[in-house]
Amino acid sequence: MEKQWSVLDTPPQSFLDEHPELPAIVATLLYHRDLQKQEDIDIFLGPDYSRDVHDPYLFQDMEKAVARINNAIEQNERITVHGDYDADGVSGATILTTMFRSLGYENTDIYIPHRETEGYGLNMNTVRHLHEIGTKLIITCDCGISNTPEVALANELGVDVIITDHHSIPETLPAAVAIIHPKIDGEPYPDKTLAGGAVAFKVLQAMFKKHAESHETLPSGETHAAAEKWLLDMVAIATVADMVPLLGESRTLTKYGLIVMNKAKRIGLRKLLIEAGIMHNDGSLKYPITEETIGFKIAPWINAAGRIDHANVAYNLFTTTSPTEAVDLAYKLNQNNIERQAMTEMYVAEATRQVELEQMDAPVLFVFHESWNPGVVGLVASRIKSLYGKPVIAMTSNDAGIMGSGRSVEGFNMIEAIQSMPEYFDKFGGHPMACGFTLAAPEKKEAFQTALTGMFIAKTESMDLAPKLIIDAEVDLDNVTWELYDLLEKFSPFGQANPKPLYLAKDVTIFSVQSIGKKRGHLKMVLQHHSKKMHKAIGWGLADATRGDGNDWSKVLKAGDHVDIVCEIGINEWNGNRELQLTITDIRKAENA
Repeated sequence: MEKQWSVLDTPPQSFLDEHPELPAIVATLLYHRDLQKQEDIDIFLGPDYSRDVHDPYLFQDMEKAVARINNAIEQNERITVHGDYDADGVSGATILTTMFRSLGYENTDIYIPHRETEGYGLNMNTVRHLHEIGTKLIITCDCGISNTPEVALANELGVDVIITDHHSIPETLPAAVAIIHPKIDGEPYPDKTLAGGAVAFKVLQAMFKKHAESHETLPSGETHAAAEKWLLDMVAIATVADMVPLLGESRTLTKYGLIVMNKAKRIGLRKLLIEAGIMHNDGSLKYPITEETIGFKIAPWINAAGRIDHANVAYNLFTTTSPTEAVDLAYKLNQNNIERQAMTEMYVAEATRQVELEQMDAPVLFVFHESWNPGVVGLVASRIKSLYGKPVIAMTSNDAGIMGSGRSVEGFNMIEAIQSMPEYFDKFGGHPMACGFTLAAPEKKEAFQTALTGMFIAKTESMDLAPKLIIDAEVDLDNVTWELYDLLEKFSPFGQANPKPLYLAKDVTIFSVQSIGKKRGHLKMVLQHHSKKMHKAIGWGLADATRGDGNDWSKVLKAGDHVDIVCEIGINEWNGNRELQLTITDIRKAENA
C-alpha cells in the first residue's frame, strides 16, 4: 500500500531566531520533538548519567522490595528470579541474577518459561513447582502485573512475590509484597515508559545503594558504581528490543548502554558479535554497535531462542563466564535465528495467500494455521501488517488451544480492545500496538474475530487510517556534509518517540542505478541534486515487487530520471572506511518528470 507523505510544519521564525547557533534543520528536529526550552534541549543533546538517571527509591514500593530481598538474604531463603522469554525479559533476568552474584548471595535460581508450553508470565504450575523446590521469594521481571490469581496462589503457599514489570495495568492488581511498575496509578516515579529490563535495573540500583551504606565495595572488591554501569549493556538491549519511547531516562540509559556494548566486556556478547559478523575474531569491531545493531541483529537472535528453542540459551549466553560455553551458545543462537527466518518466510507466504484469497477488503486481517509455531506468529502478524497497513491477528493451535498475536495501526489501541472483551480469553497481555492471547475455547474464534472487527470499525470510523510517512523537513542534498551529520547524530539513539529523522529531497536526478543483493532486491544509486556533487544512496527492498507499494523500482528507474525521495542521512561504515550515505525509505517519480 502506497504511503501518504506528510511533511511536518516549519517551526515559527521566532523559535529559529532563539537558536541562531543551530542549523535550521537541527532546530527543526528539536521543535518537532517538543524540545523548545534550552534546559530540555541540553538534556536531550547531551544526556548525563549522574544528572538524568533518577533515584530508584522514587518508586513507592522500592523500600519494601529492598527490605524483603535483604530479609531473604539474611535468612538464607531461596530466591527465584522469574523472567520472560523475549529480549527484554532475558535482559532483566540477567540483571537481577547478576545483582545477587555481585552481592555474593548464592541461594538463588532462574526460571524462564517455555513460550509454547507455558506461555507468558507466571502460571499456576510454575508457582507450585517453585514452592516445591523451596522458593520463598519470587522476583518477576518483565511480567507479573497481570498474574493476580498466580500471586494469590503463591501467597497461599507461603511464597512472597515482588513484581517488576511495565506492561498494561489490569483492573485488579496482584497482592504482591511490592510492585515496581512505573505506570501504576499514583506511582510517583517520573519516567513512565521504562522497559522491563530497565525496571529490573532500578531494583539493582536500589540494592547496591543500600549495600553501599555499610560496605565500601562489593564482595568482589568492585565498586558499586562500576558494577552497576557494566550492566547497562543489558538495559540498552531491553530498551531497544522492547521499543519503548527513547526519551528521558530510557534515552540516557540506552546512550550509556551503547558505550558499554561497544566495549564488549561480557564474554557471551563478544561471542555473539563474532558469530553475527559484527566483530573480528581478534575482538575488534567491524563497525560501531548502535541501536540499529540491537534492533536488527542482537534482539532478533535473543528472541529466536524463545521462539524456536528456549530463552535459557540466550540467558546462559549472557551470564556465562566460560569462553567455550559462550562459543557453543552463540552458535546455537545463530542456528535458532536461521530456522526462525526460514519459518517466518514460509508462514508469511501462507498468510499472504489467505489474505489475498478472502480478506482484501476486510478492515482487520485474521490469519490462522493449526501447525504454525506459536513463537513465530507475532512475526507473521508484523509482516502482514506492514504489507497491507491494517491491524492483523495471527493465530495457531497448541496444547492450550488457540493462541494468537496481534499488531495494530496508529489510532487503534489493541490491548485496550482486548481488555474490553475478556470473555473470549483464557490469558492475554500486551501494549497499544501489540497483543498476545490464548482463547478460552477454540469455538470462540469466530465470535472474537467478529467482535474485534466491530470494535475497530466503531473506534476508527472517523479516522484517516491510510499509512503515513512523517517527514521532518525538506533538504537540499548538496548541504549534507560531515559537519551536519555529526550534529544530527546527537539525536541518537533513535527509536520510539524519537524516530530516525526522515528528509524529503525533491527533483533529484539519478546518475546511476543498479539492483544488488542475493535476490537483487535492493537498489544502489548515485544521485545529483542542485549541482554536480554526487550522493551515494541505498534503497533496501526497493527492487522487491512484494514490498508494500508493489513496485520493483529497478524496472521503473534509469539514469537521467528525476525522482522525489524520502531518506535518512547516515553513513556506510565497514572495516574502518566511512562515507556518507543516504538510505531511501520511499521514492516517487518527480512531479515534473
